Amino acid sequence: MKSFRLFLLLLTGGLLSAGAARAQQVSVIKFAELQQRLNRQNDTTYVVNFWATWCAPCVKELPLFEQLNTTHADKKVKVLLVSMDYASQLNKKVKPFVLRRGLKSEVVLLGETDPNTYLEKVDPKWSGALPFTVMWNGRQNRRATFEKEFTPAELAAEVARFLP
Repeated sequence: MKSFRLFLLLLTGGLLSAGAARAQQVSVIKFAELQQRLNRQNDTTYVVNFWATWCAPCVKELPLFEQLNTTHADKKVKVLLVSMDYASQLNKKVKPFVLRRGLKSEVVLLGETDPNTYLEKVDPKWSGALPFTVMWNGRQNRRATFEKEFTPAELAAEVARFLP
């Protein structure tokens, strides 16, 4: 009986640690690092979605960005999901949310406390409302911003405009 309990303990411990090793990493970044990413000049199309765990339209459209990431895995398309939750919520809300939802796209949390210092730098027309999405391709010198929730057809059409 003791060996069976030990076997179960090892099995569940191994499964839990294997799951943790595969779990999505979420890091807190400052705007300066995000700004460097937003200014890359290469032939990759970047889709950056600003969202929050408390934003119902954001949560509703996250599967669209996940699908976009999967559908365009063989193309030069990169999805970045930028959480606008407070940095203090990283371990309590954001990481568990990402894990529960099984998000595979890169997720970062923007660790800034004053939106007035970065909103205009992301886009002068951004009111701060979520969801907000930026698409760009540096080589094509194309950029588009969207302060709205996407439908599947809208997101596919907008990304298609950036693809060769």
